[in-house]
Amino acid sequence: MTVDELIENFELLDDWEERYQYIIDLGKGLDGLPDQDKSEETLVPGCISRVWLHCHTEPEGILRFRADSDAIIVKGLVAIVLGLHDGRTAEQILSLDLSDLFDRLDLSNHVSANRRNGFVSMLGKIRAFAQTQA
Repeated sequence: MTVDELIENFELLDDWEERYQYIIDLGKGLDGLPDQDKSEETLVPGCISRVWLHCHTEPEGILRFRADSDAIIVKGLVAIVLGLHDGRTAEQILSLDLSDLFDRLDLSNHVSANRRNGFVSMLGKIRAFAQTQA
């Protein structure tokens, strides 16, 4: 998924009820994490809801991410983050500028500040991992 595809998908939806449902549906599509991968090490700091992020690198330099959350809307936001990062190289991830993504999707007006902080924390953890792999 690209940022433009994500924005286009959001714009196709008529109202925020449909957009929330889209976010929830994205979260339902996540495979999640097995319990053994839910640890303090994979827990994303700064999230009110619990979010776990597991990162690894494939031999070809492709970064892979799996994640889970105990909150349904947050799990959808997690799915958005993974959709934009999973399967890319460290260089591709580090070149992404998602600082204004929340505003471009108009999530700032419809999602709590705490959820936004968690979203930013997750982006930070992915970028930090990518920096170690670059």
